[in-house]
Amino acid sequence: MKRLAFLLLLATSMVCQAETVIKVSMDNAIQTNNGYWEGWGTSLCWWANRLGYNETLTAKSAALFFDAKQGLGLNIMRYNVGGGDDPTHNHITRTDSDVPGWMYIDSNGERKYDYTADARQLNVVKAAMKAAGQDAYLEIFSNSPPYFMTNSGCSTGNFKAEENNIKDDEYDDFAEYMAHVANYMTREMKLKVKSVSPMNEPNTNYWPAMNYKQEGCHIDAGESQSKLLVLTKEALKRYGLNDIILTTSDETNPGKQIEEIETLTPDARAAIDRISVHTYGTNSIREMGQLAKDEKINLWMSEVDGNGTAGQNAGQMAAGLWLADKIISDIEALEPSAWVLWQVIDTHISRDGYKGRRDGGPLRTQGGYWGTACANHDTDEIMLTQKYYAFGQFSRYIRPGSTMILCPTERRSGCKALAAIDRKHKVLTVVCTNTTDQEKDIELQFEGLKVKGQVTQIRTSGQFDDGEHWAESKGPKATDSKLDITLAPNSVTTFLIRCK
Repeated sequence: MKRLAFLLLLATSMVCQAETVIKVSMDNAIQTNNGYWEGWGTSLCWWANRLGYNETLTAKSAALFFDAKQGLGLNIMRYNVGGGDDPTHNHITRTDSDVPGWMYIDSNGERKYDYTADARQLNVVKAAMKAAGQDAYLEIFSNSPPYFMTNSGCSTGNFKAEENNIKDDEYDDFAEYMAHVANYMTREMKLKVKSVSPMNEPNTNYWPAMNYKQEGCHIDAGESQSKLLVLTKEALKRYGLNDIILTTSDETNPGKQIEEIETLTPDARAAIDRISVHTYGTNSIREMGQLAKDEKINLWMSEVDGNGTAGQNAGQMAAGLWLADKIISDIEALEPSAWVLWQVIDTHISRDGYKGRRDGGPLRTQGGYWGTACANHDTDEIMLTQKYYAFGQFSRYIRPGSTMILCPTERRSGCKALAAIDRKHKVLTVVCTNTTDQEKDIELQFEGLKVKGQVTQIRTSGQFDDGEHWAESKGPKATDSKLDITLAPNSVTTFLIRCK
């Protein structure tokens, strides 16, 4: 009988034991930007250019994407300073990516500014910054100079896409253009610009002249990029905008970004205040993070999205699970101080289209897709997805000023986690993903942290019509050293834990 009782006790302890242990330790706190998380964001192009004519859609987008109580609580807005293509061109076929420039050539051949040309995107900027409140962070960036500053006379790129498209004698004028826009937005429009990125994925062959998709400009690594960075810094100083941060080339992947940083001149390296990189490719991603540490310079993951999926039989959660895992893996590898989605709306519905072009139509949410929502211009509605709610599991609860904490997990577990501590409000936030179709018992172990009391859990799971969207409930109680939790299948769950 004693042996039987022992076996029963042993079996019970094995059943109750957590499948995965995740350590939440201050030893793994991210120190980039002095441990200050700057926030979550999105580029405003091209969706803001498309819907900013409509007051209702503008107001709804501000609430859904930038208000922390009603929506995602994004605080970083990347405003696209359009080059503006030759007015005789009509090769861009998307309804949203034909972004107006701030400068034009009048009938006398003189260059002049038109401060109303990009009114649609600016309408969204104003509403977004108001919704984001005191945490609002406005960056301006360029995909291409105005067409008349380019070699091809086209703002989508050069006829040879791998060759420079800024005229040799126009670097000064382009730098002045970016500084002028930053100054006008800051001082005349009272929209404080905090950083400037004068080039986007420049050392690539992505940008051919007469491209159907978007503006773009090849700029060689080394001397050409260095020249533009130094001249932009000087132009900002001429306007007295000494506090504006100048970023690197916003390259498409970390490996290429490293190459470009290493080929900058000493003056250009001294001019930059932050590294911004995209993670469409992840080659040398950890080396990129280490370079930023070695250089003691701030680092952002400033753009990414994709049509990936994750999970097991996850249905409409698949895109959201992919995004959640992408956020965690990017932050684990790079240790940045901000994470920015490419654009929150990637497709539109409209009977009329725009400028004779047709919109892409509704999202196909059973698989992967770009963006998190679709704008319906016929009904003035913004149609959300599970990917939107998965993003909010991070952005609503890990707020600017927090310190991120990495939580490495075993890949085979099917679970990932990311934590952040908000010292001001005494809250530890832990976001966990479960990409399996089974419940997962997890033990969170706390090191260097003192937690207490009832835990609040918020979860997104299931299909859009009948699933969970930031569903809040009481979780288990935390002790000083650990918290036992259960993750639902194919879910993203956020735990809010009081700290002593």
